[in-house]
Amino acid sequence: MNDVIRVAAAGIIAAVCALVVRKQTPELSLLLVICGSVIILLFCTGALSAVKQLMDELSQTGGLTAATVKPVMKVTGIAVITRLASDLCQDAGEKALAGAVEMAGSLFALLAVIPLMSAVLELITQLL
Repeated sequence: MNDVIRVAAAGIIAAVCALVVRKQTPELSLLLVICGSVIILLFCTGALSAVKQLMDELSQTGGLTAATVKPVMKVTGIAVITRLASDLCQDAGEKALAGAVEMAGSLFALLAVIPLMSAVLELITQLL
């Protein structure tokens, strides 16, 4: 619960600071938003390690290999980073750049899931 409060407080403080500064220096406002986002992501590192530990435990219990679980974790990370970068680009008024970031994120997600697709194809081939 304390982590959620810290994240909410960091977000609100960064947003208010950015709002105050935006009229005079929009560049500094964007920098404040980026710094606030980085701080929030740093608050999430503890939760990420707990999620990774749970995923490892589930994969061992279910008999899943790393080739099956790792792509799911990678795609999740790619989605989070892509969304954050796209939102920051849109806040900066660069919609075309935000679209390019989203497209690249989709491509990298597909690239990250190739080992999982290969494992599924191999399983299907073995069943036939």
